[in-house]
Amino acid sequence: MFKLLFFIKSIKLIGFFIIINTIFANFTDFYVQIYIRIIIREKHNHRYINLKFLYYISRKTSIMIYKFKTLYRHIIEEERKIPEATGQLSDLLADIALACKVISLEVNRAGLIDILGFTGTKNIQGEKVKKLDVYANDILTYSMQMGGHICAVCSEEEVTFIPIKEIYEDKVLHNKYVCHFDPLDGSSNIDANISIGTIFSIYKRLSTHGPGTIEDCLQQGIKQIAAGYVVYGSSTILVYTAGKGVHGFTLDPSVGEFLLSHENMKIPKKSKIFSVNEGNYEKWSEGTKRYIDYLKQNDKSTGRPYSGRYVGSLVADFHRNLLYGGIFMYPADKNSKHGKLRLMYEANPLSFIAEQAGGRSSDGKTRILDIIPETLHQRTPLFIGSKEDVKQAEKFISEYD
Repeated sequence: MFKLLFFIKSIKLIGFFIIINTIFANFTDFYVQIYIRIIIREKHNHRYINLKFLYYISRKTSIMIYKFKTLYRHIIEEERKIPEATGQLSDLLADIALACKVISLEVNRAGLIDILGFTGTKNIQGEKVKKLDVYANDILTYSMQMGGHICAVCSEEEVTFIPIKEIYEDKVLHNKYVCHFDPLDGSSNIDANISIGTIFSIYKRLSTHGPGTIEDCLQQGIKQIAAGYVVYGSSTILVYTAGKGVHGFTLDPSVGEFLLSHENMKIPKKSKIFSVNEGNYEKWSEGTKRYIDYLKQNDKSTGRPYSGRYVGSLVADFHRNLLYGGIFMYPADKNSKHGKLRLMYEANPLSFIAEQAGGRSSDGKTRILDIIPETLHQRTPLFIGSKEDVKQAEKFISEYD
């Protein structure tokens, strides 16, 4: 009986200190010095509770409660800063997050179910389609169609865009947006258990009503209103921007929510990391070759040589460089004169994120977000990452190409 009473009193004290710590959060250095013993008398025994220990528990609990901010809560808080916001963009981002949770679940158990390997078909890019590619594409497409906020869906896996009707189950929808996505970037690494991801971007429609048109889908990257990506790795993390900073959220499997883990992310202006497939070296232009050679030279005054870090999964390489700084490059070469990465599905969304985080992105000569797209599956060279590093690459290309 005494042990039960002792436990209840201890819990009450912990709760008391959680409240106190929350109120006086700015004075934690002072409260850390508190060391009090409370004597609880029970019959002839004296029980001592070390309040320093109780404070420590309350402090940890308070931090955990303070940091508990979900993706949707964060989106809503940002939406409230815009008086004319209708909430449709918030709901659309929530639809995308939900679809990515489902994809994450399947990625994590892909080896246990019949979802690895190829389907036996090829996509519009001429690449062999993997089963998980198809699954991710279907989940995202269905989520966009059912959400009621999209007039057109554009997927890297589809030949053309999918127009969405304004009427669903006799209800008139006011779909204001167009969504582009690469459902599973780096899918060639699926069977090797290497990090892969989903990339998405959102535009406002240009047409006034009805299903979306090709003009709605072919807009410059600078007109994006939101973009993001999800990395499926040791943990699942969603990074997005709506034009006011870049924020990262890690999926907590125990509660099934993306929780804020990286607020207002900034990429270092200069780094010591470069990411590129050097196996293509002989196919590159002279400017690209000279830049790579420059990065590998020994010169302490300029922080060289750089370290090479290349996963082979765009979203994984970009995420690492966003956190630690670096430049990712996929130049044009003799075999792919217009580059290999897709402008609408990969380069534009990641470039929007990079610039919002203080970075830079170009095709070696032109800012990616300024490129006027001509086709949905248009390709482009890509130099993206830390601002000073991308500028240096542009300088070499301008001088030698």
